[in-house]
Amino acid sequence: MRFESSVTVQASPERVWEVFSDVAKWPEWTPTIESVERLDEGPIHLGARTRIRQPKLPVAIWEVTELKDGEYFEWVSRAPGIKTTGGHRVEATPDGTVATSIIIQEGPLGWLFGKLYANLTRRYIKQEGESLKQATENQ
Repeated sequence: MRFESSVTVQASPERVWEVFSDVAKWPEWTPTIESVERLDEGPIHLGARTRIRQPKLPVAIWEVTELKDGEYFEWVSRAPGIKTTGGHRVEATPDGTVATSIIIQEGPLGWLFGKLYANLTRRYIKQEGESLKQATENQ
C-alpha cells in the first residue's frame, strides 16, 4: 500500500530541508512522534539509523537508503513480513516549497499492516506535513 501527502510551505527550500532532515528534532514539532533516538551521529547520511516511537504503532528502526542532500531522503524499516519505506521530498515551486511524505508498505504482511493502519497512516502523514509547515513558516 502507498500513502502520500504534500503541503506547500511559505519558507525557503533550505529552511524546510533543515527541519525535515533533522530527524532527531521531530518530536519538537510534530505530535505524531513520541521519541527519536539516533543510532549514529552527525547529519543524516546513507546508512544512518534511527529508532522512532509513535503513538499506536510499534517501535521501528529506520535506515537511510537514499539521499539527495537538500532534496530527498528515503529510509526503510523492516519487521517480519513487512518492509516499510518512507520518503521525504522538498521541492521549490512558484507557489512555495512543497514538502512531500510517502509511506509504502510491502511484503507478505505489508498489505495487511497497511490496511489495518491506513486511516492512522493517512492522519499521521497529513499532520506531519501541517506541523512541518507551522514549524518552518513561524521561525
